[in-house]
Amino acid sequence: MEEQFFSWAGTQIYGYWSVPGRPKGTVLLVHGFGEHSGRYREEVVPFLCEQGLAVFAFDLVGHGKSDGKRGHCQGYGQLMDLLSEAVTETQNRFPGLPLFLYGHSMGGNLVLNFTLRHGGPQKGIIASSPYLKLAFKPPSWKLFFGRMLQKIAPAVTIPSGLDPAGISRDAEEVRRYQSDPLVHDRVSPAYSFPVIEAGEAILEKAGEIGIPVLVLHGDADPIIDVEGSVTFAKKAPNSQLVLFPGAFHELHHERERKAFFREIGKWLHSFLE
Repeated sequence: MEEQFFSWAGTQIYGYWSVPGRPKGTVLLVHGFGEHSGRYREEVVPFLCEQGLAVFAFDLVGHGKSDGKRGHCQGYGQLMDLLSEAVTETQNRFPGLPLFLYGHSMGGNLVLNFTLRHGGPQKGIIASSPYLKLAFKPPSWKLFFGRMLQKIAPAVTIPSGLDPAGISRDAEEVRRYQSDPLVHDRVSPAYSFPVIEAGEAILEKAGEIGIPVLVLHGDADPIIDVEGSVTFAKKAPNSQLVLFPGAFHELHHERERKAFFREIGKWLHSFLE
């Protein structure tokens, strides 16, 4: 594992590389809200390396080991700038190799919107429980209060309201999440509302994403609405949707993780054989 800090989009960003002996391609991995890239080191990153892929993962601003107030960013544009820098880093490190984007939850929102807005060199996208539509509706007072803060104090953070029990039916995984010192439960209006709006934009313009997209989602996800993934897959011309009955939000930490990885492996095989 090779760790490094980067000066991207006006802040210090932590990232790491995991590289197999003779890589066939590369993966840029983008984590979900409130967590960090280190939570993918034990399951996701080793699996991708076993497929012959070099993996680059980084912590978004306000997350993990990267700088920034926890749960705050300057706006969605800053998040897009971070992805652009990360894509360039990956391409410079391994020029000529096929690049794939892997995004979980909010990371799925970001990689899909990045492709929609900027195109890019990526050959395909893996979207795990992508944040396109929340599975729960925040209280009306919270939305009203948040919209007011967005205008007068966009950097103020409040509890996100995410229930850790919704990430997995595996109690040990929930415990690990809750005890992780780098996981946080704060969000600012400058982070939350633009992501919600970006999810709506993806659903509206999904038909414009022409590259292959593998969407994986648990149909009992209590955090991100599976119907968002279903709607996206119906509209995006080269998408494939895989649903996991009864599974919660973090499929890579769920009871179905072996089947989850098997589906990703099958999808990648068509590009790397």
